Amino acid sequence: MKNRDLYLNQLIRFKDKPLIKVITGLRRSGKSTLLSLFENHLMATGVIKECIIRMNFESFEFDDITTYKELHGYIKERIIDKNMKHYLLLDEVQQVSSWEKVINSFLVDANVDIYITGSNAYLLSSELSTLLSGRYVEIKMQPLSFKEYLNFTEDDQEKSLSEKFDQYLLYGGLPTIVELQDHPETIGPFLEGVYSTVLMKDVIERNNIRDAALLESILKFIAANIGSIVSTKKISDYLTSSGRKTTSDTIDNYLKMLENAFIIYKANRYDLKGKMFLKTLEKYYIVDMGIRNRLTGLKGTDYGHVLENIVYLELLRRGYEVTIGKIGNLEVDFVATKPDEKIYFQVSATIMDETTRTRELRPLKSTSDNYPKYILTMDQTVFNDYSGIKVVNILDFLLE
Repeated sequence: MKNRDLYLNQLIRFKDKPLIKVITGLRRSGKSTLLSLFENHLMATGVIKECIIRMNFESFEFDDITTYKELHGYIKERIIDKNMKHYLLLDEVQQVSSWEKVINSFLVDANVDIYITGSNAYLLSSELSTLLSGRYVEIKMQPLSFKEYLNFTEDDQEKSLSEKFDQYLLYGGLPTIVELQDHPETIGPFLEGVYSTVLMKDVIERNNIRDAALLESILKFIAANIGSIVSTKKISDYLTSSGRKTTSDTIDNYLKMLENAFIIYKANRYDLKGKMFLKTLEKYYIVDMGIRNRLTGLKGTDYGHVLENIVYLELLRRGYEVTIGKIGNLEVDFVATKPDEKIYFQVSATIMDETTRTRELRPLKSTSDNYPKYILTMDQTVFNDYSGIKVVNILDFLLE
């Protein structure tokens, strides 16, 4: 079992704090393994096994626990001593109706530290956030970063760094992929299975969707247009030309559902001069390149936009809020902000061509403040500074 230190360290930091630790993310991105890693950490630091109550609600073992009262009874029976700290590790807990009441009850009445996972943003909506306002912390888990992917594939000494990066772009970063790479013919069916399960369980069933084909058409459009400005009208026109009539409201709702299942991410546009968010023409990125390639069949892949997708997810992993920067008619690919930090990024496959270089530099030169500015590119070049704008190789950036 390989470590996921980025996320494990967050759990360790919040251990025994009076907050519920909520781990969210796409199915098969490693949330259950993270709980296992944390369970190992607990036992390594002296917590006895009897004080760890681990439940995975996708396992047949807990199939008969369907109500909050049954869940409450099961956990209560397993608390061996009220004076000893117990650790509740609950996987996909949203399978139990009104589970929030149990979590709230134990948080208030018992000596427990609670960790829960879920594959849908609805986990943190409605009653939970009302009941637990200010008493939970969300840990947003993603598939493997490229740095993690290298760690997972370190036994493969034959492939170069750039070959591994090509493989990562092709197959994506779901942890199981690494185990399947000796048999590449199994990767397609695995990705198909993940994608179908996420779509069926986390979107279609969850939202009682009647038109699954329309939902899939919208997702395929997003997958084919990552990094491009998208509007509901653009999607609607595309669907109409394919013989499907729909409304902007329906498209809006379906996009939100796909976001809530962590399949797609929306990057809003921000007017850097007017200092305000723009309500239209967002960009969308997809959670995993393997799933994206499965959806598009690698047709018409814009390499620059693929790299943009990888950089966008990496910035999210590093805890930035990421927007698209608008300056007049120009656009900065990413404005990455934290409370005490702001960085501008342009992403381009290459800037060796002078016309491309001028185009990529112009938006960054148009920002009048002194925050750091970078162009991320696949180029290997000795020229790494243009009037204070740093040029960094994308692989170097991902491995920082």
